Amino acid sequence: MAIAPHFLTPLLKTPDGDLGLWVHGLALPVVTRLSGAFDSASRKRGLLGRTSLAEDEALVIAPCSAVHTFGMQFAIDLVYADRAGRVIKIREAVQRNRVSAAWGAFAVIEMAAGTVARTGIGLGSRLELQGTPSSSSDVP
Repeated sequence: MAIAPHFLTPLLKTPDGDLGLWVHGLALPVVTRLSGAFDSASRKRGLLGRTSLAEDEALVIAPCSAVHTFGMQFAIDLVYADRAGRVIKIREAVQRNRVSAAWGAFAVIEMAAGTVARTGIGLGSRLELQGTPSSSSDVP
């Protein structure tokens, strides 16, 4: 059975971090380093064991509609999106030992605390994956 396409399809084809996360219609990327957690083991691990998350990176967990921050060492912003990449819920600066969920979410994007405020992501924003300037084949 074929899997229906979704906004994360490019990341499945380019898992080596050459894609960034963008809000449709905005000129600058939200993050320029994106990694995915698409299998059971990587979804369970998430960001556990890390001591920080850089402002230019994010972890996309899919399929996923709920996450926890038990065992985390730093606060994170959470953006929940549906299959089309539309933002359906946002939680900023989620501290350790919390649980967060969004009914109808297909993916959760975990970013450094402050990323949502800095980049202008809002409810209803449409997220897209695009190549980052450093990975573009047009750059000499």
